[in-house]
Amino acid sequence: MKLFIEKMNEKMANDILNWKYDKPYDFYNNELTDEEMKERLDGSYFALVDEFNELIGFLCIGETAQVPIGNQFGVYTDNFVDMGLGMNPKLVGKGNGFEFCSFIIKFIEEKYKSTPIRLTVAKFNLRAIHLYEKLGFVMENEFSTDFAEFITMVKKDNL
Repeated sequence: MKLFIEKMNEKMANDILNWKYDKPYDFYNNELTDEEMKERLDGSYFALVDEFNELIGFLCIGETAQVPIGNQFGVYTDNFVDMGLGMNPKLVGKGNGFEFCSFIIKFIEEKYKSTPIRLTVAKFNLRAIHLYEKLGFVMENEFSTDFAEFITMVKKDNL
């Protein structure tokens, strides 16, 4: 799968906000609202497409990749670049994750040289956690909200 990063546009954002994941990953489903659309188009989100211009996924960088309540637990105080991502539900669980995430990590490492990468993942998502560990991430912090438990993971070896 050959991947390309493109600026997020309204059609892509609309498609992403309408993606529906199977249980238990339906936790990641979104609602199409003006606020969600505005966030996807604020410049912190990028679309990932393949050589056929099919929407494969997205990545977001910075504050939009954080779970806001994590600030109350002090998990976002260090100087890291936060990364968030999502893959088209039609491609999830089919062995595409390593290539997809490796591509995103390479992009971030080139854009933010010498800055370690952090991500936040729902604690139940063992499939993603295992993948992130294979990619060199280690658990750093844990925190809970009323609806889920999260962990932050960091990758420091790009320094």
